[in-house]
Amino acid sequence: MVQKAERVSAPRSGSGKPVGNVTRGTTNPNRMRRVDRWLTGPQAWRLRAAEDPLVVDLGYGATPATAVELFERLRAVRPDVRVCGIEIEPERVRVAKALERPGLSFQVGGFELPLSGRPVLVRAFNVLRQYEEADVAGIWRLVQGRLAPNGLFIDGTCDEIGRRVTWVALDAERPLSLSMSVRFGSFDLPSEIAERLPKALIHRNVPGEPVHRLMQAMDRAWLESAPLASFGNRQRWYAMCRSLLDGGWPVQDGPSRWRLGELTVAWEAVGRPSRGGRWLGPRRQGSLSELAS
Repeated sequence: MVQKAERVSAPRSGSGKPVGNVTRGTTNPNRMRRVDRWLTGPQAWRLRAAEDPLVVDLGYGATPATAVELFERLRAVRPDVRVCGIEIEPERVRVAKALERPGLSFQVGGFELPLSGRPVLVRAFNVLRQYEEADVAGIWRLVQGRLAPNGLFIDGTCDEIGRRVTWVALDAERPLSLSMSVRFGSFDLPSEIAERLPKALIHRNVPGEPVHRLMQAMDRAWLESAPLASFGNRQRWYAMCRSLLDGGWPVQDGPSRWRLGELTVAWEAVGRPSRGGRWLGPRRQGSLSELAS
């Protein structure tokens, strides 16, 4: 079991080696249900419109349970979906091969996505959390460069049984949004989800950073909604989301998602502004600058 991923280095051209490192691989059945519910909800149009319904579960871990679940859930949206589970550890792929069926396959690979087609969805959960923050921007660019038109890359993190989940959604050009989803009753303050922020943001939850301001605003709105607690946490979370929207935060998706314990904000709410005012992802650093070449 690998306890800490080493720094990713750019492979030499033509090396044929997977890009990435073996990570811990811990997983549990149903752990990704919250992000899968989002993919089959507000983002289902991407799969329906795709010329090639190819989807990747990248770094699915020691067991392929979440890749199988993703396949079964996406078939409700697109019966001809093709899900490929990609893992850098060959033994994990060897074990998963027994579960292959039409539309579901497994193969060895990394962030380079060694597929003949371009995926419309790439889900990488609890993978980049085990890398260095400086590696994130280069990995993002590498995966973004492999997406199909209207494709989406989901970089996320969750706790062991999927009660607290966050993810960044990116298209081929830029980060689009940050989503958070919680199980009601699993927290006292919404900001407790900060411990599960994606790698691009988890170290930015400090005073002066946009994501810290969002966490504070969520807590304030939650506390102000305390009188609704007698009606249940669902109503209280709904009121928190409405308060954030009314306060000018770029909240997306609307009440039907809020009632699920979900909150999505545009990336501009949490990203890093450049000098020109455009909101970006993590600061670009050198170790992965050649990955996309």
